[in-house]
This record gives sequence, structure tokens and C-alpha cells, in this order.
Amino acid sequence: MTSASGPALHRSSPLTQSILAPNPGPMSLDGTNSYVLRAPEHQGAVVVDPGPLDEAHLHALAAAGPVELILVTHRHADHTAGSIRLRELTRAPVRAADPDHCHGGGAPLQGGESIKAAGLEIRVVATPGHTSDSVCFHLPDDGPHGSVLTGDTILGRGTTMLDYPDGTLGDYLASLDRLEALGEAAVLPAHGPVLSSLEGIVGSYRSHRLDRLGQIRAALDRLGRAAAVRDVTDAVYSDVDPSVRRAAETSVAAQLHYLRGRAARQ
Repeated sequence: MTSASGPALHRSSPLTQSILAPNPGPMSLDGTNSYVLRAPEHQGAVVVDPGPLDEAHLHALAAAGPVELILVTHRHADHTAGSIRLRELTRAPVRAADPDHCHGGGAPLQGGESIKAAGLEIRVVATPGHTSDSVCFHLPDDGPHGSVLTGDTILGRGTTMLDYPDGTLGDYLASLDRLEALGEAAVLPAHGPVLSSLEGIVGSYRSHRLDRLGQIRAALDRLGRAAAVRDVTDAVYSDVDPSVRRAAETSVAAQLHYLRGRAARQ
């Protein structure tokens, strides 16, 4: 399906389609993947992550409806900025874990909640870490192993930034454990391509985090236990592109918080 203004709706899994928002960048990769969910032969739809405030993109999402419900995975603007406008176009309620991003009577999302909409069961999985309000959406009936819309908790390529102090590494590692328990579900990320086997991807993400922690421990051995974030970032991310320097420093801060918290408890 292609709208008159250009954005195309692509099949991303048996029960989902997606439209790529026109907001590419160092942090958003090719742009935000906005998903449209519905059961076969069902007219209504659920939109996940409306993306930026872009009229052509939002009209294409509205035209995929009628839209019954709008869901967001977390508070960042590349996921939420278009939600109020999409609500105006469709009159569908907007639900998020953060009440500030709920509109039109939508109640805050709760981890463990099961939503019935567009002929589907959508299970809410609380996955704080990238942000404190991050959630994923598990579609158990989407293909042979189900699928999980992972927002920014798992990306289609690269690794996730922890938006410290709102997002913490301890929360993120616990969220990875929670996702790993969903097995070989397909991964439908908010940025980057669809991936197979959530379980395998989680293993890779965890290994990467533990490797980084080892590098930061080694940097602290050289620089001293009280080393500043910028100095540890220089040591561990020496070749980082300036466009993502802030993200690197934020992730280092999250890892230092984790390591120093563990040391204080020992």
C-alpha cells in the first residue's frame, strides 16, 4: 500500500505492517518504524509508535485504519511526537506507560497487561533500561514463535543507548532476562530491520554489555576509581563519532552507576 504522498506500508510479519518515518539520523538509524497491527480480515488496526510530527507519515498511518488504538513504546520524541496529531486524525486513544503520553482517555500501560484490539492479543512487557518507561509488545500469535515489538530496547542493528539517569543498566539487564524468556520470537524493532530469534539477539546484547563493563573496569584500574565520565568515555570509546558522543557518555554514566552501586553493596 502506498499513499498519494508517498509513504509505503510494508509487510513486517504475518500480523504486522510498518511504515518508515522520514527521520533518519545518528540515533534513529534509517528512521522510526511505525507499526500497524491487525488480525487477518479485521478492519480495525492498532498503531505502535506513530513517530515524528510529519503529516504525510501520519496520514499514511491513519489511512491504514480505521485505527482503534495507538500505543507507544517509550517517551522519546521520535516515537511520540506524532501521537497527538494521529489521535486527532483517527480519534483513537493513545496509551503509554508514562501518563504524560496518554491521550484521549487512554490509560497508562501496565507490565503483564493483555490488550485485546484489532482482533489480536497484545501482551505488554515492562522493559525499563533504555528509559524508565520503556515497554515491549508481545504478539504470541504472530507466526510460529510469535513476535515482539521492541521499541528501542532491542534495535535492528547496533546497540541500545541507556538514557541515564532515567534509564539504568541494572533495569536493562533485568529487562533482557525478561525478553529472553520469550524464546525465538521475531524481533520488530523501532529502528533497523526485522530480526529473527529474540533469544539469540538478547544473548548477543548481554555479551556486549558485559564486554563493555569489562572495558570500563580496566579503564578505572588505569584512571582511578573516581574517574570522570568524560575520561572513561575517552578511554573506552576512543573512536566514537562526534554525532553520538553524548550517547556514549550517557551509556558510560549508566555503567559507572551500576559498577559503583555494586561495589558499595559489597
